[in-house]
Amino acid sequence: MGFLIRMGSWAADQKDIQRIREQVFIQEQGVLPEEEWDGLDPDCQQVLAFDQDGQAVGTARITATGKIGRLAVLPASRRQKVASAMMAKLLTWAADQGLAQVCLDAQTGALGFYQRLGFVAVGPVFFDARMPHRHMVLARSPDNP
Repeated sequence: MGFLIRMGSWAADQKDIQRIREQVFIQEQGVLPEEEWDGLDPDCQQVLAFDQDGQAVGTARITATGKIGRLAVLPASRRQKVASAMMAKLLTWAADQGLAQVCLDAQTGALGFYQRLGFVAVGPVFFDARMPHRHMVLARSPDNP
């Protein structure tokens, strides 16, 4: 199954972004709405994944300073490289912006996914939305563009 990955914006894509994140984070993972909707989305660059029918099935965001967050893929589209493709798009965007470093706060169950992309966990486990997380960093260098 093929997917289209494109950069988006909160203003243009809010409906799709909210639908995906409400299903994944609020309904599936039990994140409280007031924790999920932190007010940062309008200032972030968004990425979306669309299936062959043109339906949005995944989303994530990155801040101007290079912090990736809110990576979510609907259950039916998981394990099909959608998250990896969205991350690649975000990392390309970050490189195009000249960001020297990209970081994220990963749920501990997703550490392996991010490690395969070159991220390194730093610091202790901490809780966000009542779930254990680790801060992770991907430093850009000549060896790791």
